[in-house]
Amino acid sequence: MGRAPVFRDANMDGKAPKRIYFSIGEVSDMTDVPQHVLRYWEEVFPSLNPPKRRSGSRAYREQDIEKVRLIKQLLYEQGFTIRGARKKLRKEILEEEETRKLEALSDKLSDIEERIQNILDILDLEP
Repeated sequence: MGRAPVFRDANMDGKAPKRIYFSIGEVSDMTDVPQHVLRYWEEVFPSLNPPKRRSGSRAYREQDIEKVRLIKQLLYEQGFTIRGARKKLRKEILEEEETRKLEALSDKLSDIEERIQNILDILDLEP
């Protein structure tokens, strides 16, 4: 017998909770991509790697579903080859990582600037 779906906490606005995990069948229905194609894409696109449950079934998350939609767009709408789409995805992932690193560095620099300003303020108070 299958497990009950996993849900996030209910929103304060009274809306139903959002699901965290989706089966490959549900993802297939949502994205209009056949299940066998999703399994194949998992093999050829390393960044599409949904976790697997103990039973071995896939547990797609929102980020995985977005990646499926992006791959579908690249292949079917923009006409990329699998190799070209894989290269484009890799580039986008690297750019996202670089952006996250720059944001983290900017936050650290802001913190250091604030600390220096606090030290300067303390020094100004002393006679």
